[in-house]
Amino acid sequence: MSTDATTVAPGNRGMNVMDRVTGYGDVMIALAIVAIVGMMIIPMPKALLDVMLTFNISMALSVVLATIYTTEPLQFSIFPSLLLVATLFRLALNISSTRLILLHGDAGEVIAAFGEFVVGGNIVVGLIVFAILIVIQFVVITNGAGRVAEVAARFTLDAMPGKQMAIDADLNAGVITDEEAQKRRAAISKEADFYGAMDGASKFVKGDAIAAVLIVFINLVGGMAVGVLQQGMGVSEAIQHFSLLTVGEGLVNQIPALLISTATGIIVTRAAGESDLGKDLTKQLTAQPRALMITGVVVTTMGLVPGLPTLPFFVIGGSVIALSLILKRGHEAEAEAAKDEESAALATRPSEPENVAQLLPLDPLELEIGYGLIPLVDKDEGGDLLGRVAMVRRQTATELGLSLAPIRIRDNIQLSSHEYAIKIRGVEVARWALMPGQLLAMNPGTADAHLDGIPTTEPAFGLPAVWISDSQRGQAEISGYTVVDATSLVVTHLSEIIRRDADELLSRQDTRALLDQLKERYPAAVDELVPDHLSVGEVQRVLQHLLAEGVSIRDLVSILETLGDKAKITKDVGILAEYCRQALARVICGRYLDERGTLRAITLDPDLDREIAESVTRTEDGAHPSMDPHRLGELLEVLSQQAEAAQAIGAPPVVLCSAATRRHLKALTVHALPNLTVLSYNEILPDVRVEPVGMARVA
Repeated sequence: MSTDATTVAPGNRGMNVMDRVTGYGDVMIALAIVAIVGMMIIPMPKALLDVMLTFNISMALSVVLATIYTTEPLQFSIFPSLLLVATLFRLALNISSTRLILLHGDAGEVIAAFGEFVVGGNIVVGLIVFAILIVIQFVVITNGAGRVAEVAARFTLDAMPGKQMAIDADLNAGVITDEEAQKRRAAISKEADFYGAMDGASKFVKGDAIAAVLIVFINLVGGMAVGVLQQGMGVSEAIQHFSLLTVGEGLVNQIPALLISTATGIIVTRAAGESDLGKDLTKQLTAQPRALMITGVVVTTMGLVPGLPTLPFFVIGGSVIALSLILKRGHEAEAEAAKDEESAALATRPSEPENVAQLLPLDPLELEIGYGLIPLVDKDEGGDLLGRVAMVRRQTATELGLSLAPIRIRDNIQLSSHEYAIKIRGVEVARWALMPGQLLAMNPGTADAHLDGIPTTEPAFGLPAVWISDSQRGQAEISGYTVVDATSLVVTHLSEIIRRDADELLSRQDTRALLDQLKERYPAAVDELVPDHLSVGEVQRVLQHLLAEGVSIRDLVSILETLGDKAKITKDVGILAEYCRQALARVICGRYLDERGTLRAITLDPDLDREIAESVTRTEDGAHPSMDPHRLGELLEVLSQQAEAAQAIGAPPVVLCSAATRRHLKALTVHALPNLTVLSYNEILPDVRVEPVGMARVA
């Protein structure tokens, strides 16, 4: 007969205990609060009071240490509630100790020790020390922490709209995913809730300090009255006995209160960092050895002033000078090591290829950066440009159905230090320069406040923008500006270039790869079309027509099935692309519907529609519109005015015309009005209601 036994490893035993403790955390907190209320009502034995007073000091000390090792405030988000419970517990101890002092003239060994040993049995010294503690807590720490919490709560709430817009901008640019956006929105909400709660919780500390003064006064007066009137003591004896107990009780409760106040100040003044307070403090104070050297020299010189003690100033000044010399040597050693590593990296870099044929191939898409932007790529320096460019490729595949080749990022010494350039097949299509150490604040059209900075124009969308310092970020977000850093700016610009020139990025090899990938799941759709009716090159040109107008080719099955049906009728690539657009009507039309499912569009005058159709000239290369230049200028002017009027009322710049005219009207307007969308009536779904917002008519 055998039995199965589960053995718990020693390392996991502590984890199981912690899981059990945290699992009953709600019950423990409920019992603790009930016990605290009971302490205010039920008399407590002196031995138990000693234990509770010791526990109060231990808890306050642990809270202070926890705040020191916290790297950002939200890691200790329970602190406002903990502050309330700690204050209530301390007041319950005050009531219990006051009851024992007035009833028995004895409140346990802890209070007696604080009254006799800490202040040496001297009532005056004890009262002065207690008064100083009250002043430190109430006037200095509590007021400062309360003010910081109030200002932090106000600025956090004011900055929430700007932070939400920044998250939406990053989400739309593909910089972050939906899950990351939800996490960042939740973090912003928690941060606002935390600082708002801290603003209110700081009032608990202030009220606790006031209550401590009142309790000490009550104990002094009440103790002397009880000693003289009820216990038959002399006046001096009653004053001596009850004053020491009162001072001891005040000190033993006020020291934890001071620790909790200090923890409050630390948590509300703590900025987010990579390490705890002690490490950040040591690292930042010792970052400038020259400042320490000057400090040591000044302190040592003060030791030579007549009347000042020489030894303390010499000891402290000499120690600071020695520390500065040690730090200076350490920094120089680190700089030398970094230089050696850089030299070693350059020495081990592979030499240039001798075969020039390897230099001939062109990358479909390149991003060249100046040497000042290399930290954006270097992961060791916190750069994340490589990862975010990879996200752009994933976003392009999701939105446009286009599988981009890896985007090559390289440095170019011919560019300025903070300049970057985007190239398509070796040809530069965009170039822009960043401002070192600056952020770009874009005005989306809703911000009316003026920002001090260097005015410019955002490269991706042409929005007016201002270069600002990091210290102005909060003000800019409150004013309605969208603030982005250097990496986000480069990634957004790259994304827009890909959307604009997606048709150029689709090569014949890419088309072959798309067809091969689709053939694994839908072999019939590919085999029916290629190569019997259309070649790979003709399919590529159809897809390029769609991408040129921002139409996603992700639904490649519908596109190929449509081509399989219509390629038997015509081989004109332009006409085949129009048939594919009609098959993708739900995707195309859905981009411009409002929340009611209505398409608000500009209609084209029937006579003008017929005039454009009659101006089409058919050649061996296909059909092309050939309107009179003067007449074309009038048409473009009317369409521009109608598009601006539509945008002014919140409607998209969309023009509706007949299916026979659509591609020719787009060809006429593509250069002068690139943002104008042209749809045909055949691309409107039957259940979509069209609401005309204007008519393009040329007299």
